[in-house]
Amino acid sequence: MSDLSSTDVLRALEDAYGATTTVVVAIPERNFDLPTRCQGWTVRDLLFHQLLDAALATPAHRPPTTDFVDYWRDFKPGMPGSEEHADFVRKCAAAFSSASVLVALWMHTSQAALHAASESDGGECVETQGLSIAVPDLVATLAVEAGIHHLDLTVELTPLAEPPWSALRLVRRTLDGLLRMPLPSSWDDRVCALKGTGRLPLGAEDCEVLGGLAASFPLLG
Repeated sequence: MSDLSSTDVLRALEDAYGATTTVVVAIPERNFDLPTRCQGWTVRDLLFHQLLDAALATPAHRPPTTDFVDYWRDFKPGMPGSEEHADFVRKCAAAFSSASVLVALWMHTSQAALHAASESDGGECVETQGLSIAVPDLVATLAVEAGIHHLDLTVELTPLAEPPWSALRLVRRTLDGLLRMPLPSSWDDRVCALKGTGRLPLGAEDCEVLGGLAASFPLLG
């Protein structure tokens, strides 16, 4: 189990989900067909993908087998099953009669996830994807994903608010853990999220600073 603060990660998730909701309730129906940073996915598709993530899992009856950093180690671009998942998301998202129905389901599901997380005493573990993970660590992974996907979601929706700093700070902490050293101090938290996940390429100066570690990028997909 990590040393994450249950209060801090829950606040980050509340901030991140709230920011996503603020975006999707404000945009017109036509904007749900705009592209995102996730190749092949529209705003509609990406919101449905996030809806699938907004859930806590089955209670675990064993110690944690992963934490909020190691959870991401196998999430790399082109990982097995990624194309099938992308196709599944597109088909399911297209089945909604209107974006407003999808938004309503997002709001209901994200609030249910936040409520479930707030009811945890912080010491519980849950099962997800064959892993056992402490609830604060799982909440952190949800906040990290929501923070990164906020940047994906809004790439064609400017000007809109940036992801909350609380979520981006968790993204940076996660990426530092995956690299096993701090990312360059010249990168702000937004740049860390974009470069650490391959959404922005590393420049020549970045590669010089990182040295051999540049080959580790992207740190997660």
